[in-house]
Amino acid sequence: MAFRPILRRRTIPATASILLASNILFPKATLHAEAPSGEPLTRKPIYDDLTPLPKPPKYKPSNPDSPSSSSPSSSPTPTDRLASQVRHARLFLNTHAATAETRLNTLMSSILHLESSFTSTIASLAPPPESNERLLPGSIYVLVAAMAGSIVSRNRNILLRASVPVAVGVGAGWVVLPLTMRNVGDLLWRYEEKVPVVSMNHMRIRGAAEESWRQIKIHGELMRGWSEERVKDGREAVEGWVRKGR
Repeated sequence: MAFRPILRRRTIPATASILLASNILFPKATLHAEAPSGEPLTRKPIYDDLTPLPKPPKYKPSNPDSPSSSSPSSSPTPTDRLASQVRHARLFLNTHAATAETRLNTLMSSILHLESSFTSTIASLAPPPESNERLLPGSIYVLVAAMAGSIVSRNRNILLRASVPVAVGVGAGWVVLPLTMRNVGDLLWRYEEKVPVVSMNHMRIRGAAEESWRQIKIHGELMRGWSEERVKDGREAVEGWVRKGR
């Protein structure tokens, strides 16, 4: 009986410890201090509230056939701006290079056209091969005749000194090189037709010259006939005098 208080002192703390450990390990009910009786109980987290991260957009494969309905709202990147500037520079250079090439081709075409026109014009002035006309001695004769005309008119006024060599050279050309002079005249006439005033004056002068030449030929024929008649009459008179003298 003497050990009963000692046993009681040792048994109470051990029992209390076992009950406390069983309540901690296996709780049957949750006790809240100063909790309202009519409101639902909610547990608060021990960390601060964190804003939820946005969900990443789902990847959709791009379809090249169907145009995209949504346009990008972000501004172009430096790489896009550089590519745009390079594109504009290439288009600028390409346009100006094409324009320069077109102008160069046009210039070369005009030069080739002028060259072919010049060579064909010079070739058309030459006499045909079957004719007996030769340019080399004939052109020398024409130059000699023009120099002779300048020598003859050297002491005259400036009008005669300018017109006589030309007239003598042209006349010698029509005598020595008739086919070549005809071709030259046709070429000059083609150029004169482009200026109506010049062509009309040329036709007027040519008509007057042809009419003058025709009148000269007519008067020459008349003078020759008159001279032949006078010579014939004189000869008949002389023959009559001779007969009477015998």
